Amino acid sequence: MRSDELVDSVTRAASDGVRASDGVRVADGVRGADGVRAAGSLRAADGVRVTVETVLLGHVGPFLTYRSARAPLRDDHPDALARAVAGFDPASPTAGALLHSTSWRFEPGGVVLTYAALPDPHPAAACRLNPRTAVARSDDQFAPSPAVVGLDNVAVHACRHLAWLRRTDPLVAAQADRLPELWALIEDHRPLAAGMLPALA
Repeated sequence: MRSDELVDSVTRAASDGVRASDGVRVADGVRGADGVRAAGSLRAADGVRVTVETVLLGHVGPFLTYRSARAPLRDDHPDALARAVAGFDPASPTAGALLHSTSWRFEPGGVVLTYAALPDPHPAAACRLNPRTAVARSDDQFAPSPAVVGLDNVAVHACRHLAWLRRTDPLVAAQADRLPELWALIEDHRPLAAGMLPALA
């Protein structure tokens, strides 16, 4: 989705009476109550919060792991905030490190911008991701937003997105080659673009 479409979506939410709820989960489970607004081309309407969510992917042995860290967007660019939340230092990058924007979704009171980040420096503290977890979908052709989106759904969507990019984006492919064990687990997820149904065979 283009940034102007995102702003339009946020503005419509504000005009429908949506207001920021108390508290958003920030990095490491800390909660905050400050309202936020996006900077630059993602500047949001007053009263609607924008949250950057980073899904960190790693592995413990043969198991793919995931966990989430969040922070409210203030005056930073979302990319910069996602890097900070993930604990990535561009000046001293980990081999194969990658940060990629994978999705956005509406939650009561605001919009969540999601990034996938890997490798997770602390995978032992994360949850195992079941490769059979489905991508959240809606059954209503006039209400495309799923009724419930769990973090596992978001993580699976991110893995599918990354597996697709490994085949289409030279930068992603190069980084993937540096973390073969992790990417072998990511490859267990079908490389589908957003919204595509898996093969029925």
